[in-house]
Amino acid sequence: MRLELIRRAEPSRGMRWAAPLIAVALTLVTGAAVFSALGYDGPAAVREIFLTPLLSPLIWQDLGIKAAPLILIATGLSVGFRAGVWNIGAEGQYVLGGLGATAVALATWGSEGPWMLPLMILAGIAGGMAWAAVPAALRVRLGVNEILTSLMLSYVAIQLLNYLMRGPWQDPAGFSFPETRLFTADQLLPILPGTDYVHAGVAVAFGLAVVLWVVMARTVFGLSIRVVGEAPRAARHAGFDAKRTVWAAMLLSGGFAGLAGALEAAGPFGQMVPQFPTGYGFTAIIVAFLGRLHPIGIVLAGLILAVSYVGGEIAQSSLGLPAAAAGIFQAMMLFTLLGVDVLVRYRVRLTRSEAA
Repeated sequence: MRLELIRRAEPSRGMRWAAPLIAVALTLVTGAAVFSALGYDGPAAVREIFLTPLLSPLIWQDLGIKAAPLILIATGLSVGFRAGVWNIGAEGQYVLGGLGATAVALATWGSEGPWMLPLMILAGIAGGMAWAAVPAALRVRLGVNEILTSLMLSYVAIQLLNYLMRGPWQDPAGFSFPETRLFTADQLLPILPGTDYVHAGVAVAFGLAVVLWVVMARTVFGLSIRVVGEAPRAARHAGFDAKRTVWAAMLLSGGFAGLAGALEAAGPFGQMVPQFPTGYGFTAIIVAFLGRLHPIGIVLAGLILAVSYVGGEIAQSSLGLPAAAAGIFQAMMLFTLLGVDVLVRYRVRLTRSEAA
């Protein structure tokens, strides 16, 4: 007997949208079993990671701060993924965005004025776009796969960050710690009214997700992205330039990642440090697919992954779980989603193998 996968004539639309919810539920069950097998209290781990942050109003502000960069990066990535452009290097573009903002902050350190923060944000966007332009140019001109080039550039960005922290940008008054000067008040994001420490970047992330939803659904640009990704031959007949779409998708996703980096540098960090790469660029890939590449779905998925980040920190202190606990749940969520997606598109059939 053997198992065969038979493609469904028409995958269920309802099941396609229910798949992320099923994946999350299966992740919770599987995660509890895995941590129980490792000698931890599995059900308690699931409760601390996924329920405690939602049931504790004092932690809700942390969820917004954690979700903002994930939503921004995933929203940008979703445009490329829809166009068939696989930008896997958002982590490096995020780092370059932070470095771009930091470069302006250090160059204007000691100055005052409301112009400083917008200039930092523009520099961050430019940094992310410049880093994404490299794999875009290699794909368009030489046919080089952007998956490898964008991913490898992420590690180059991290090495560049480490060099700057231990060299030209190191704080001369920082007792030899590898970090920059603290940003000044005019170089930091303002706090949203009615909150204790939620910075304005959170509102920017949620707002841009809505804006991109309208752009993708109601503009020629959004149509070109969808057509190039779903029907390349039809796109050529419709007059959409595939190479131009690759450039647009890569630069937009890089710009969003760079914006996330700039907002993180001017928000929660308030300076640049070697710990700046936090894996947001890689986790955002999970967010994009969990949200079905739809901006509103990405907002919800970003909040779910933010819960896992915050809950993972809680579980470390309350249950003694390893620091990688949140990452384990995130990885299981991705692979479970991929598995459920297979069953949405295919049905399993058990057949009798022929005798030799």
